[in-house]
Amino acid sequence: MKRYFDTNPRDFLAVATPGAGKTTFALSVAAELLGRRMVDRITIVAPTEHLKLQWAEAAARAGIPIDPTYSAGKGKTSQDFVGIAVTYAGVAVNPLAMRIRTERFKTLVILDEVHHAGDALSWGEGVREAFEPATRRLALTGTPFRSDINPIPFVTYAPGDDGTPTSVADYAYGYAHALADHVVRPVLFMAYSGEMQWRTRAGDEIAARLGEPLTKDMTSQALRTALDPKGSWMPSVLTAADMRLDEVRRHVPDAGGLVIASDQDSARAYAKLLRQIAGEPATVVLSDEKAASKKITEFSEGNQRWMVAVRMVSEGVDVPRLAVGVYATTTSTPLFFAQAVGRFVRARTRGETASVFLPSVPNLLGFASEMEVQRDHVLKRKVNDEGDIFAAENDLLAEANASDAASDDLLGSFEALGSEARFDRVLFDGGEFGHEGEVHVGSEEEMDFLGIPGLLDPDQMRDLLHQRQSDRAKKQKASSRVRDDADSVAEVSTHEQLAVLRRELNGLVAAWHHRTKQPHGITHAALRKECGGPAAAVATAQQLTARIDRIREWAVRKTS
Repeated sequence: MKRYFDTNPRDFLAVATPGAGKTTFALSVAAELLGRRMVDRITIVAPTEHLKLQWAEAAARAGIPIDPTYSAGKGKTSQDFVGIAVTYAGVAVNPLAMRIRTERFKTLVILDEVHHAGDALSWGEGVREAFEPATRRLALTGTPFRSDINPIPFVTYAPGDDGTPTSVADYAYGYAHALADHVVRPVLFMAYSGEMQWRTRAGDEIAARLGEPLTKDMTSQALRTALDPKGSWMPSVLTAADMRLDEVRRHVPDAGGLVIASDQDSARAYAKLLRQIAGEPATVVLSDEKAASKKITEFSEGNQRWMVAVRMVSEGVDVPRLAVGVYATTTSTPLFFAQAVGRFVRARTRGETASVFLPSVPNLLGFASEMEVQRDHVLKRKVNDEGDIFAAENDLLAEANASDAASDDLLGSFEALGSEARFDRVLFDGGEFGHEGEVHVGSEEEMDFLGIPGLLDPDQMRDLLHQRQSDRAKKQKASSRVRDDADSVAEVSTHEQLAVLRRELNGLVAAWHHRTKQPHGITHAALRKECGGPAAAVATAQQLTARIDRIREWAVRKTS
């Protein structure tokens, strides 16, 4: 506020982490400008219909009547209102009508989540045309970075260290700063891996471990297999998430959970699973339902345990009691991830923590470990052909790799065959915590982390994670010594023996891939052809041992 009124700028970009209070800031500025007669009207532009209602309700509490039902073709609105709320899509439909309204009054335009103005060329052009004559423009965003190079209207760009145009914020308040001020919650990321088995369009059956080094297409297929509601991975992870919610609700009785799904069919299937697990129905929110906004409001004000949504609750939607999340979507851009996690970080009481369950996919784990990194919108890397003759081609290749479109055809007739979940690790404050060996779902080792109290300061959380990891390591070391003394050849259960053999086989196949560049699937298929038997996920111990011996023979032959 002080920065804004010290400089009194026409354009102001505030970048603040989700949950930091951008809405309160913007409405405080609006009230002050109205009081000083510097503006007469307010126009709020939001990404979704639900957010229009949310803004109108927040503005009403601040004494600013806003019409959330206004549309460009409507013309006038009631004189009881001093402002309107519209969507970016609505502005793009008729920017001229919005421009005429903006010209008639001294107008403050609040552009909520302004990066959406770059979603489509027509949106950006519409926003620029409609609000170019505005007296004041206040742009807000919690995630100013985008994966494309569309410039965002009314945002200043300046050359970065390498000469690349980069967005410049007038005020930035990042997650790390907000966490230190106890404005947002610390986030525990619970990562789960496991064995996946699927059939490709060509009819090949592939088995791989989620989280191991895989090609981009195999990672996508393994992730889809994990998120299949008919497999074992999702029920296991949802059960673990519900157990975590139980622990949190011991300290925060109204805490709720949110599952972010890829599509409507998956959302309904997850809701059915949650009903069996939690013993009560989950609220399902679908974007094309008329009652979606009402459902979100009822959940926010109620005491239900779980809500399942596709994209409706991914950004800006304020449900402060959300404390546990399950990231069950194939969308894996840094922008969407930050928006999704932003639903859980808003703090109400000091010591509240958030827990987000996610698949052990390399890029998601990378986003989780970089939660505190402040990003800006970079328009394009400067291409220097003198230094790198392949620079332009590398840019095109990077752009293609950043898109999931290349994999869609390959995944068209993909079929998930089976999955099983394993607890992988916890990511917190840039560090990783876990236990040695394979941690089964429902084991004591998993409960070391699921049972962490729901009210802890970041320092207490860090100390407790270190302590539980250290205590378990001592126990494992002691029990290992006892087993070695009692019997050098300890018997293990069949499923543990198979898991060990599968892990060893997958490790050897990965090493073979790094050595020969041969895809994992082709190597598995060649081993099955030579040794016989089904896919690794359902092979017997004898069959797995034969394949391990065979790939070791290949390695010896290649070395000699």
